[in-house]
Amino acid sequence: MPRAIISPSVLASDFGQLTAECTRMIKGGAEWLHMDVMDGHFVPNITMGAPVLACVSKGVPGIFMDCHMMVAQPEKWVNDIADAGGSLYCFHLEATSDPLALIAQIHARNMKAGVAISPDTPSTAISDPLGNAADMLLVMTVYPGRGGQKFLDRCVPKVSDLRKRFPTKDIEVDGGVGPKTIAPCADAGSNVIVAGTAIFGAENPEQVIATLKSTVDAAQAKIAQASLN
Repeated sequence: MPRAIISPSVLASDFGQLTAECTRMIKGGAEWLHMDVMDGHFVPNITMGAPVLACVSKGVPGIFMDCHMMVAQPEKWVNDIADAGGSLYCFHLEATSDPLALIAQIHARNMKAGVAISPDTPSTAISDPLGNAADMLLVMTVYPGRGGQKFLDRCVPKVSDLRKRFPTKDIEVDGGVGPKTIAPCADAGSNVIVAGTAIFGAENPEQVIATLKSTVDAAQAKIAQASLN
């Protein structure tokens, strides 16, 4: 299985100090920063766009921006996000009619490509060709559009299905994830963990990041041991 990666959700940060907040997370042990881009169309909320991402990229050199594109017509924004320094462009399967062409477009701009599914979309909607073409698969464990929602445990079996079908892929979970809800996600095979309030709102975010990572590491070790028996 791919290694554990913690990707704090910047949506829960203090936007007035965005660069400093991202730097704080990286110093605390985060490898990726999860950037929620919302357009007011695919979801009812509006957050940040390419100009903000460009400022973060300039202010935090070398940052890996895990860009979660909760936007209609995700094909329109690939170049802008690439130019802003995006590292991974994750679009919603529900928002596009030609996901394979979109993945090719993302790869042409030297970004990793992710495919996200919302809570009401089954994991079977990600076909084998699509899952194999993508670099990451994202299972939403809340409805996209706003932070602070309650974790939906009914989404966890989708992680198990995707891990079984795509054993070497990065599989991300996003929404209501924290120390109290990480275990089922890790046990199901998720290795990329998005957490917002649980990290940014913690007195000791470094400890929360370490706890999330160690939980994934322990689950992976258990899965690996089970495969040998």
